[in-house]
Amino acid sequence: MDVEAAHEVLTNYLKAHGKLRATPERFAVLDAVLQSQGHFDAENLYYRMLTKGSKVSRATVYNTLDLLQECGLVSKYRFAENTSRYEKAFGRPHHHHMICLACGDIIEFVSDRLEKIQNEMCAEKEFDAQSSTVQIFGTCSTCRKKA
Repeated sequence: MDVEAAHEVLTNYLKAHGKLRATPERFAVLDAVLQSQGHFDAENLYYRMLTKGSKVSRATVYNTLDLLQECGLVSKYRFAENTSRYEKAFGRPHHHHMICLACGDIIEFVSDRLEKIQNEMCAEKEFDAQSSTVQIFGTCSTCRKKA
């Protein structure tokens, strides 16, 4: 993953939206996101940053995550929870999720067939898609074996 390229994406986005400043705190949040593995929520990211000595505020973490989503560096999901979950999007292939309702495990998958169907449907309906995700809720094989 190219941290410099991600920083450049954020810098360009902030410049394009004039009133947004390129603060060290915003880049600290971006760096923490880039170091993340898998899905995370804003509170976990905030506490992880505090543990590592960051002076970033909770509000800055939440606001920056929204900003990072707007510029395409982060994806935001709601997996049948009351909390939004995030994952880094920069440099990752477009993918979808299967969510186990028993244990909460999130299984990511890539499907060329789904991409083809999406592209065909968008063309048929003259629709310009900006993003998409498929979320399949059910029970994973491990939980089924336990039952």
